[in-house]
Amino acid sequence: MADFFSEYGLMLLTETGATLAMALISTLIAYIVGIPLGVLVTITSDHSILPCRPVNMILGWIVNMGRSIPFIILLVALMPFTRMIVGSAVGIRGVIVPLSIAAIPFVARMIETALAEIDGGLIEVAHATGSTVWQIIWKVLLPESIPSILMGVPITLITLVGYSAMAGVVGGGGLGD
Repeated sequence: MADFFSEYGLMLLTETGATLAMALISTLIAYIVGIPLGVLVTITSDHSILPCRPVNMILGWIVNMGRSIPFIILLVALMPFTRMIVGSAVGIRGVIVPLSIAAIPFVARMIETALAEIDGGLIEVAHATGSTVWQIIWKVLLPESIPSILMGVPITLITLVGYSAMAGVVGGGGLGD
């Protein structure tokens, strides 16, 4: 065991750090984009505070399609886009873009689920007291869903660590490499 760690220990530590960096940065980006997307999907549903069936159907379709594409296919398909955005399709920087894009629909669906758990009575009270749509979102929906949203963060991180291992197959760095 000592021989293994003396030979591979530093590399293992370095690549673990790279994997965690990729997963953490991608999770942050996914939440920055996924929260508004999840809120939009929720509030535009038929029995919500701002019903708009066409918008809801389009956003729901985007989220469903994004979640159904296998990551390895998404990774390869996004290589030209990634190269255009960050200058490389390999390495840590090159993997953050596809990891983030893969996680955004995942996060959006978790946000939608978290918001669906909120008691409709709270929304009715806010609406009855004259709250605007934005006030309901910022003062009722998001604060009430914080525990569920926070419970989704480790799930997202674990998923992205697994995805980053696949990214290592195409030169993404980290433990998968």
